[in-house]
Amino acid sequence: MKRTKEILTAAGTLACAVGIGVAMQSSEAAEKRYGAAGELPIADNGALLAVKGITLVSAGFDDQIALPTIEPRVIKASAPQSLPPAPRNPSTTIAAECDIIAEARPVAAAMVKLTLEASCLPNERLTVHHNGMIFTEATDAKGQLSVTAPALAQEAVFILAFGNGDGAVAQTSVPELADYNRVVLQWKGATGFEIHAREFGADYGDAGHVWSGAPRDMAAAVTGEGGFLTRNGDTDLVEPLMAEVYSFPVAATARGGNVALSVEAEVSTANCGLEIEAQALELRSDDQIATQNLTLAVPDCDAVGNFLVLNNLLQDLKVAQN
Repeated sequence: MKRTKEILTAAGTLACAVGIGVAMQSSEAAEKRYGAAGELPIADNGALLAVKGITLVSAGFDDQIALPTIEPRVIKASAPQSLPPAPRNPSTTIAAECDIIAEARPVAAAMVKLTLEASCLPNERLTVHHNGMIFTEATDAKGQLSVTAPALAQEAVFILAFGNGDGAVAQTSVPELADYNRVVLQWKGATGFEIHAREFGADYGDAGHVWSGAPRDMAAAVTGEGGFLTRNGDTDLVEPLMAEVYSFPVAATARGGNVALSVEAEVSTANCGLEIEAQALELRSDDQIATQNLTLAVPDCDAVGNFLVLNNLLQDLKVAQN
């Protein structure tokens, strides 16, 4: 049975890149390729208003205020020698200040285990910053957080910042990062972006097709089987910052050839008819990161269920045989 593909033009701009190929695949073809896709939630947005230009003035009186006269028949009473104790209210407590402690330690596949202790900030949103990568998480009911994130520098520094200005810094060494190539795609909200890696000529749906529907795990990289995909960011938050990372073990693989990389975005009720933005970070063989920004116009909502395919946003990996 033949599968038809409808090619549409998407009005998008890409900094530092030329000739991005954008193709749309019909819902029938996408369903065979990905399976049925659900709708993404729509998140509300808020803003803070800055108040400026306030001038403080003092009130003035033209006439002096007359003091009351003393009534001669008023009898002055002496104050009691002791006062009754103030009522105790055990339900009223004052929150004590607490330390915010963050720790980082390297784990397999050049990943980093991040932990945070902030007992005074339970269920609070925070932003994690690392070498250009940004994503949002939230502490639990005890003010704790534990996540695993990919390192983007051998001397990895992670900044964990709360909205009120509090935060902490964690640092660790990840020498194993020299054995990996990494590609990061990051965005805000429910944009529908995805990284697709097709290793050594693999087609969509093959064992070598790595994406969010078949991400593999760190063990695949450690054993040299191939790359793996991770995603950081709490989707339960309003307008979360998300980071998806594809990692390939260039030093461990015994195969040589190309890994085809593409970025795709599903047209959904959350993004149809809008302009969506993303940023790509590429780390190849050293700590130098190449950055590209993308703004993409999504077709109207009658195209919901289709996919936009950008073949030239990310450079394909060229892997030498070991």
